[in-house]
Amino acid sequence: MASQALQMLLAELAEGRVRVVDLTVRLAPDTPIIHLPDQFAQSHPLSIEVISKFDAHGPGWYWNNLDLGEHTGTHFDAPVHWVTGKDLPNNTTDTISPAKFIGPACVIDASRDAAANPDFLLTPERILAWEKDHGRIPRGAWLLLRTDWSKRTGDAFLNNSPTGPHSPGFHKSASEFLARERDVLGVGVETVGTDAGQAATFDPPFPNHSTMHGAGKFGLASLCNLDQLPPTGAMVIAAPLKIAAGSGSPVRAIALVPS
Repeated sequence: MASQALQMLLAELAEGRVRVVDLTVRLAPDTPIIHLPDQFAQSHPLSIEVISKFDAHGPGWYWNNLDLGEHTGTHFDAPVHWVTGKDLPNNTTDTISPAKFIGPACVIDASRDAAANPDFLLTPERILAWEKDHGRIPRGAWLLLRTDWSKRTGDAFLNNSPTGPHSPGFHKSASEFLARERDVLGVGVETVGTDAGQAATFDPPFPNHSTMHGAGKFGLASLCNLDQLPPTGAMVIAAPLKIAAGSGSPVRAIALVPS
């Protein structure tokens, strides 16, 4: 039966009855990355150094050296990324079971909320309302928060101000509900990180990171094209690089969506 299921999936893909949606932003030197307060060390943006490009350094081949932080562009957060998850077993990108990089997607559309209020926070009440229409979030699902934030460009994406960045995210109680009551695989967002822009001022700071990673859950940030996914029925594949003791990694996140 398992072999038949795989054959059916391959046939559905070949015949166009299952679409592959790219959830990944283009990774370039100008890809926005998170900026921490000046007293903390900073992640590197992507820089590309050409090793050779059909020239004297390598006449028949083209390749590059890359320098970037693990959490650059569309990326995966492993539990060890946060202090609450640092002592968990199998908490790094090279020790997480690859079976956990695949899961059903539950997409909550908060795009209108985020357009009206850049500091919008998802609450358990909003999740329960979504479940009334679409069913209970299954164990091991990716909970994706659609805000259409990925459609913003330039300064509007990070949306910095004198009071810090302003972008939507999760209320602490929503993260706790998803991690403990629904046992999700993790959460995914279109913003630069899985916490709201003002999360440094919350109590505790960065509650989504703290809660999710402390529970052994994952994060996906800087996703795009969530508007092409149905509320349920899609499958997400997001596999980080197998970096030794890695806290995260850029990913090519994709979704399989019924046509």
